[in-house]
Amino acid sequence: MDGVLVHEEVPIPGAVEFLDALKASGRQFLVLTNNSIFTPRDLRARLIGSGLDVPEGAIWTSALATAQFLADQRPEGRAYVVGEAGLTTALHDIGYVITDRDPDYVVLGETRTYSFEAITRAIRLIDDGARFLATNPDVSGPSLHGKLPATGSVAALISAATGRSPYYIGKPNPLMMRSALNRISGHAKSTVMVGDRMDTDIISGLEAGLRTALVTTGSTQPEQIETFPYRPTRVFGSVADLVPIARGEQPF
Repeated sequence: MDGVLVHEEVPIPGAVEFLDALKASGRQFLVLTNNSIFTPRDLRARLIGSGLDVPEGAIWTSALATAQFLADQRPEGRAYVVGEAGLTTALHDIGYVITDRDPDYVVLGETRTYSFEAITRAIRLIDDGARFLATNPDVSGPSLHGKLPATGSVAALISAATGRSPYYIGKPNPLMMRSALNRISGHAKSTVMVGDRMDTDIISGLEAGLRTALVTTGSTQPEQIETFPYRPTRVFGSVADLVPIARGEQPF
C-alpha cells in the first residue's frame, strides 16, 4: 500500500487508474500492509479519503495474517496484546480472549502509544512461558515529522529483556503471502506481487513462489537494486506503468 499506491495519504500518480483496471478486469487482488494499527474498514476509509476506492475485503494486513496464523495454530486461545484496534479486532473475530492472565501468546503490534507498563507486562508474561509473536519486523515507519519507532524496535527491547525472539508474521515472512493467496484462492504461478521494498515485498514474494514487480516510488531506489543478492522479475517506475498489464493489453 504505502509507497505503491500512496505516500502519506497522497495518491501516487497512476494508482487510481491501476485499481480501476484491476477491478474492470475481474482479477482478484489484495492490497497488503504490514501496519497492524487499522482495521480493513479503517484503511478503506483512509484510502477513500485519498481518492482510492479499495473494497474492504481486498485489504490484507499483518494483523489479519497474525489472526489467521493463531486460528490455525491454537484455535480459541488467549493472548495478551500490545497494539491497537486493527490487531485486537482481528483476534476477537477469530474467537480469541484478550487477557493478561495466563495467555497462550504475547502478541506485539504497531501502536502510536507504546506504554512502559504494557511492555513490562509483556516481558513478565513471556518470562512466565507465554509464546512471543509480532505482527511485523519493521523497525521504523514514516511520519510527516520524521521517523517513528515501529514493531521491530519494541520487539528488540522485549527480546533483550527476555532472551526470547518473536515469530514475525508479516512481510518478509512468505507466510503472509501464502495467507493472502489463500484469501483470494490464488495460485503462485498466476500471481504477481507488486511492492516498493526489496527487503520485504520482493523477497517475500520470491520466497512464496510469486513473480514480483518492484516500483521505484517508495523505499528502494533504482541504484540500490543491484546491492541485493536477488532480483525482482521486473522493475517499473510506478504503478502507472502497470495499467496496460492490468487491463490485459500487455503481458507481464
